[in-house]
Amino acid sequence: MASASAGKLGDFPVGQVREVVVLGRILAISNVGGTLFATDGTCLHRGGPIGQGDLDGKIVTCPLHGWTYDVTTGQSFINPAAKLRTFPVTVEGETVLVDL
Repeated sequence: MASASAGKLGDFPVGQVREVVVLGRILAISNVGGTLFATDGTCLHRGGPIGQGDLDGKIVTCPLHGWTYDVTTGQSFINPAAKLRTFPVTVEGETVLVDL
């Protein structure tokens, strides 16, 4: 796995999800109560932008068709067989790193 910068800690406010591109991969980074979680940024339903959705607790909703996912596990609530890939996140100083 390669660690790469996804941005600065201040780029990811508590209770928000943000879309970022890390090493050419679109990711959604969510801040749940001060803990950051990274998932694939593309919805498994129709390719919607997960990182542009709404975050409610640990549940993100895709803005296109309303599919919901648990950002801590990637599990879809709409389709039990669907699961977004998740990636480890670490913070070094103010830099947010994602292991791809």
